[in-house]
Formats: sequence, C-alpha cells, structure tokens
Amino acid sequence: MNLIPRKLIPLMTTALVLVVLFAVASLKYEGFLSMYVIADLFSENAFLGIIALGMTLVIISGGIDLSVGSVIGFTSIFVATLISEHGINPWLVWLLALAIGTGLGAIMGIMIQSYRLPAFLVTLGGMFFARGMAFFVKPEAVQIDHAVYDWLGDIALPIGGGAELGIAPLIFLTMFVVVMLTSHYSRFGRNLYAIGGDEDSAVLMGLPVARTKILVYTFNGFLSALAGITMTLYMDSGNPINATSLELDAIAVVVIGGTLLTGGVGYVSGTMLGFLIYATIYQITYFASFRSSLATIAIGVLLLGFIILQKSLVRK
Repeated sequence: MNLIPRKLIPLMTTALVLVVLFAVASLKYEGFLSMYVIADLFSENAFLGIIALGMTLVIISGGIDLSVGSVIGFTSIFVATLISEHGINPWLVWLLALAIGTGLGAIMGIMIQSYRLPAFLVTLGGMFFARGMAFFVKPEAVQIDHAVYDWLGDIALPIGGGAELGIAPLIFLTMFVVVMLTSHYSRFGRNLYAIGGDEDSAVLMGLPVARTKILVYTFNGFLSALAGITMTLYMDSGNPINATSLELDAIAVVVIGGTLLTGGVGYVSGTMLGFLIYATIYQITYFASFRSSLATIAIGVLLLGFIILQKSLVRK
C-alpha cells in the first residue's frame, strides 16, 4: 500500500527541492536566510507569479497558453503610453488594459472551443498579435511619472527584519489566495480538474465543458493584463519587449510545481513552490556572482527531471 498518494508525489518532491535549495544556500552564503531575500523573491518576480497562477488553471484543464508574455508586453507599453503621453487617468487606463487582455483571452477561448482548434496554435497566434500590437502602440520604452504611481509606490507591508512587501508582491499574493480558493473550492475549479482528467467523460457527465474552457482562457487573459499592470507599478515604465518568452518561464514554474502537463492534476500551492524555486535559483546566482545563464541551465535541468517524474507517474 502506498503511504503517499501518487498524485501528491510531484508536489512533495517540489517542496523537498525548495527546502534543500534554500537550506544549502543559507548555509553557504551569509545573509541569504533573511526577510530581505524573501521579500526580493516576491518583489522581483511578482508578474511571473501572476501569469503562472493563470497558466496553472489552463494546464489543469488540459490546455496551454503561449500568449501571456506578449500580453504583458502589450499591457505595459499601452498603460505607459496612455498615462505619460496622453495624460489619461491611470485607473481608467488599467480598466481598459484589463478589458483588452480579458477580451483577447475570451476570443482565444472561443476559437479553441468552437472550432476545435489546438490551444497551442491559437495562443501562438495570440502571442504574435499581442507582441505586434505592443510595437504598434510604441516601439520604445516609456517612463511613467504620475502621482498615483508615486502613491502606490509608497505602499509597503512590513514582514519583519526591516523588510517590506511593496504593491507588486501584494497583488501577486492576493491573486494567489483568490486562484487557490477558486481552483479547490468552486464548481468552476472542480470542472477544470474533470475536463483535464477526461474531457469526454466530463461531457457525458453533463458538465459545462465549453463554458468552462472559454472561461479559463478569459481569466488567464485578465491575469496576463494584470501582470502587465503590475510590471509597470514595479518598474515605473512600459516597454514593448517586456516579458519576451516569459510564457516559457511560467510553464516551467507550473511543471516544477507538480502540475501534470497532461491535465487533471495540479495544485496552485505547488505553483507557488515552483515559483519560489525559480526565484531562489536566480537569487543564488546573485549571491554567488555567477552568470544568470547558470540559473537558466539549473531550471532547465530541474524541468527535465520533473517531466521524467511526471511521465513515470502517468505510466504506472
């Protein structure tokens, strides 16, 4: 008899990797085990964390979304340009950006469901469309200098040891709670797991498969636009090249977090662990003065290891 349910093995492996990684780094590098480092893990990667949350739901449903990085790039330059060059109120600009991101996600979801098109190809088209729109809005970076950004920039939540969490990580952590509750305690979340596990069976059970699949891409579009806004709050600027290829990092975080690429199995909490592993590896390269390329290599090795682990679990 297995003491540990098979579907929990990837999640527990992720937790073990994070503990070992953080413990070794804390022993080797002075000052690594501090609230400042923990605050940095969340602050510098908040926008990646937000899109990883949405990507988790999409992958659990058995899909994929390659457009999220481009939507961030478009949102960031769209917001910066409208605020700085057209003098439009930031709150109105953010609503417009969220509406556009959500609308793009809905359109992709409708195309995937209504025309039975592969999610990979539809979202690939969305990726090129959003990146093209970003350069159409403005081909170079735009700085944001506005009182609302100054006010939000002053928001900080003390977490001990003199460290604070700014507005970007607070948005990420808020969305983490929302997405986790949605995935595990709502009918929408249960439908996602059922569809990802076996879509044909979900149809036979009378679940709203079409509506759920469209909604998950719609919600992911909303989160992508929110991540773009969060990036402007962190950087006080927008740039059409922002978040290039970040969708691949998000997929890596989700897979390392224990979500099966085949769908039906995964945890939002696991994505948080995968996110922390990703951020910790980059933090270690900073402390050790290594090239950041070594962090990319380490994440690649980890990703391959988790894919092999997933494959072995699916075969059993």
